[in-house]
Amino acid sequence: MSFTPAPWPRKLRSQEWFGGTSKDAIYHRSWMKNQGLPADLFDGRPVIGICNTWSELTPCNAHLRDLAERVKFGIYEAGGLPVEFPVFSPSESTLRPTAMMYRNLCAMDVEEAVRGKCIDGVVLLAGCDKTTPALLMGAASVDLPAIVVSGGPMLNGHFRGERVGSGTHLWRFSEAVRAGEMTEAEFVEAEASMSRSPGSCNTMGTASTMASMAEALGMALSGNAAIPAVDSRRRVMAHLTGRRIVDMVKDDLKPSDIMTREAFENAIRTNAAIGGSTNAVIHLLAIAGRVGIDLTLEDWDRCGRDVPTIVNLMPSGQHLMEEFFYAGGLPVVIKRLGEAGLLHREALTVSGGAIWDEVKEVQNWNEDVILPVERALAKSGGIAVLKGNLAPLGAVLKPSAATPALMQHRGRAVVFEDIDDYKARINDEDLDIDESCVMVLRNCGPRGYPGMAEVGNMGLPPKVLRKGITDMVRISDARMSGTAYGTVVLHTSPEAARGGPLAVVRSGDMIELDVAARRLHLDISDEELAARLAAWTPQVQAPASGYASLYHERVMGPETGADFDFLVGCRGNAVGKESH
Repeated sequence: MSFTPAPWPRKLRSQEWFGGTSKDAIYHRSWMKNQGLPADLFDGRPVIGICNTWSELTPCNAHLRDLAERVKFGIYEAGGLPVEFPVFSPSESTLRPTAMMYRNLCAMDVEEAVRGKCIDGVVLLAGCDKTTPALLMGAASVDLPAIVVSGGPMLNGHFRGERVGSGTHLWRFSEAVRAGEMTEAEFVEAEASMSRSPGSCNTMGTASTMASMAEALGMALSGNAAIPAVDSRRRVMAHLTGRRIVDMVKDDLKPSDIMTREAFENAIRTNAAIGGSTNAVIHLLAIAGRVGIDLTLEDWDRCGRDVPTIVNLMPSGQHLMEEFFYAGGLPVVIKRLGEAGLLHREALTVSGGAIWDEVKEVQNWNEDVILPVERALAKSGGIAVLKGNLAPLGAVLKPSAATPALMQHRGRAVVFEDIDDYKARINDEDLDIDESCVMVLRNCGPRGYPGMAEVGNMGLPPKVLRKGITDMVRISDARMSGTAYGTVVLHTSPEAARGGPLAVVRSGDMIELDVAARRLHLDISDEELAARLAAWTPQVQAPASGYASLYHERVMGPETGADFDFLVGCRGNAVGKESH
């Protein structure tokens, strides 16, 4: 029994491997047939790669094998041949020194696998924080038709009658233990409630933020971002995505057609509306660099500054991703942006249509979760981009997660040289610090950590916590988990390890933060700052060899996305020379 596929408007890329009766074509087909594939699967139908970040060492993605099978169903139904392949899977919860150090490695893996393999299009299976941007970066640099399927968030956690948000409650419970308000035994008991089903963080952390960014960019089907991992509709989404990628190949609909400047501006405004992670700044800058869009920190401030945060989810608000999905999910938010004149309505999506057409009929089923504008969590949400003599190239702060009273603050610096210095001193009762001080952490940027770990939301000193204080101004060149909260200034650039001004701050210096004015200022004279910088010597030594050495040498600053300098741009999908 044979199947005759519909005629295709052009010769498919996969036919460079499988078409004809040459020695090379027979070589490629014969090896593929050892998997029990019928001969007519190679007769001109599209070959679709399923790029899978499944790994049991990436807990958020450990269920993606099942979703891959659902994608295959859709591909077969639409007349394609699905072929699943693995790529490096950077896990936020298990990988040291930090998953961010390996985002670029994963992106390299994706790019070279997609370009070098015999495929016409690719489905990107992602979940954990760094896998979504890494897969989009790699796919953008090849520019074959591509579409994202997210793994989805976990179900709500519950502990003693309280909803528990993954990550967010970890920070809160940890602070409660240090303040003497919770016992270690209770902390361990709470552990069982934090991750009670497959999926990624159930807060609006980086994983859910980046799933939302993929949808807002137009790179995932509408509604993809919020469906819980264990909901049957997540499998349906995977199935429909498998069908859709075949048509995308037929239409030659590529990432460069979808991820335009207008799409990135839509994503930035969406991030503001959902109270998304500060990590989205770095990731979208890196993705834009691969597409060739000149996206900057100034674009983040310009596009997001006047967008209210209307999604009432932890860490900024009260609810979790499960409620967000039941309320209508991201399509409701995008519709709100469109109604407010904050959406490029004609931006193209993987559906082949305009983003507005995807959302204009949706409804909000819970206005306690997706708030009316008059009850917004923050009237001016988004990501605040700060500059000044302490951050000449910029720093970021998330207003919706910060304490309003601290958004304009002047305080005495207490400096920690690196994360080890912080850990060694923070619990010391003799540490000269109070709630009015500004905690400064350095040598934790891309080059300094290395990898720019999520250590920017430093826990407060126990003697401050015991006063009932829950927030202080904190400044670093590090990142912060998307599940974290507080008045935390991040990504200070240039980083200390490159000789940025953060490297020469001294304990006792006065620092001024003025978020409304977008100002971050070290209160010393220009002459004093210049003298300190002239006397500065590098404190961070380059690793001797291996990937860490490459990372240290070639990583760019967070203000451009912390990609490798040699990976920026699209290198295309040209088929390499045959070797047989």
